[in-house]
Amino acid sequence: MNDLRGLSTKQLDALREVANIGAGHAATALSQMIGETIMITVPTISVARLEEVPPALAAPDEIVAAVLMHMQGDLSGRTLLVFPQRTAIRLAQLLLRRDHPSADFGDMERSAIKEAGNILSSAYMNALSDFMGMMLLPSPPGLAVDMSAAVLTTAYLQFGTDKDYVFCVESDFLVNDGGERLRGFFLLLPDAESLQAILEAVHLA
Repeated sequence: MNDLRGLSTKQLDALREVANIGAGHAATALSQMIGETIMITVPTISVARLEEVPPALAAPDEIVAAVLMHMQGDLSGRTLLVFPQRTAIRLAQLLLRRDHPSADFGDMERSAIKEAGNILSSAYMNALSDFMGMMLLPSPPGLAVDMSAAVLTTAYLQFGTDKDYVFCVESDFLVNDGGERLRGFFLLLPDAESLQAILEAVHLA
């Protein structure tokens, strides 16, 4: 299959269930990190080419924090966890247990966001690993803080031109008994062989 957007409703439901499990694991991990109960909305999953993704995440000139990891093992590719600026700053505040959010991304804020991205991305990868019955190993995380268009363009240029389909999982993490929403986007960029393996698993689901 050359176009992921041709997936049937049943196949998308299988991917959505994987995303739902991953998001649940991510919420549990985040709860443990900040010492507070985090709930999560049912994630929205979409499939698109990487160059089509930026408008869905944020305005092109909006600052985002993105945690990039390489996926290794039986499947390979990249993952990108993207937080809009407001969400990233608030997340750093919660992780650092501060009363007031920082005005910008200092070293401690960047370190906290990178660690959160590492744990949350690993939660999504573990869900995919269980679904596929394969071993997935995440690389150490890298962090980019820049305008959304610049972050996605860099990922696009690094990843290639003919293997650029992206699974985009949008989730809202609910804090303070659901009174506050922290939106995040998990992007899975599999290479050609891994994409085919995922499609075969979905077709059998």
